[in-house]
Amino acid sequence: MKSNSRKVYKILFFNPYILSDSMDIKMDQELKNSILKTGTTILGIVCKDGVVMASDRQSTAGTIVMNKNSEKTKQINDYLLISGTGMVSDIQRIAKILPAELRLKELKSKSRPTVKHASSLLANISYSGIRNPSMIPQQAGFLLGGFNEDGTTELYSIEPAGSVVKVDDYDANFGSGMPYVLGLLERQYKPGLSVKDGIELAKESIKSSTQRDIGSGYGLDIFTITKEGIKKVVDQEIISEYKNKSPQNF
Repeated sequence: MKSNSRKVYKILFFNPYILSDSMDIKMDQELKNSILKTGTTILGIVCKDGVVMASDRQSTAGTIVMNKNSEKTKQINDYLLISGTGMVSDIQRIAKILPAELRLKELKSKSRPTVKHASSLLANISYSGIRNPSMIPQQAGFLLGGFNEDGTTELYSIEPAGSVVKVDDYDANFGSGMPYVLGLLERQYKPGLSVKDGIELAKESIKSSTQRDIGSGYGLDIFTITKEGIKKVVDQEIISEYKNKSPQNF
C-alpha cells in the first residue's frame, strides 16, 4: 500500500498535466451540475429604442426559499445594469468589483469604458473565477446592459464559464426559469418592438416562469435602458392568497 501510494504521488507530482486535467474535469462537472439549478429568472430584451431587463425576487438554497425579496437586477454605476444568476456571494462580489475596476480604467484612460468594454472585463473576471484552482470556483452567469456616451444601448450575456455574447434580440442566461422564458419569447418577440411593448413582454415572461419554475417567484423588477438613462419601471410583489374553492359548512 505504501509503495502504491508513493507511486501515485510521484505520478501526480512529476506530471502536473494529469492533476490539471482531473481538476478541469471536476470543475466542468460542478459547472454542469449548477446549470438549471441556480433558482432564478433573469432576462433581457433588445428593443428598437432601448433595452428592457427584468428578474424575479426569490433566492433559494436547494429546495428552501432563503429570501423572498432578493434584488437580482441592479444598477452598478451611472450607465450599467447587471443581472445575475447562480451563487449569491459571487453575484454580490461582481457587483462591487466591476464598477470599481471600470472607474479605475476611466481614470487612467480619461474616457468612460463602453458597454462592450465592461462586458469583456466581466467575462475575464468570470473566466478567471472558473479556471483558477479553488475549493469552490465561481458559479454565476450575468446579463449586462447599458448605454454608451453616444446614446446607443447594448445588451451582453456572460455565461458562467466566461464566454460573452452580444444579444441582438433576447436572452435569459442560465437561470432555472430560462426554459419557460425562452419558450414564450420565441413565440412573442418581434424584431423592432418598442420599449413600451418590451416591458409588457418582460412582465408576461417573468409571470410565466414564476408559475412553473420552483426556483422563481415572489415578485418582479423591470428596468429600462434608453439614451435618457436607466429607469426602474415595475416593482411588484407576488402575495399568496388562500381561499376556499367552494362554500363549505363547518
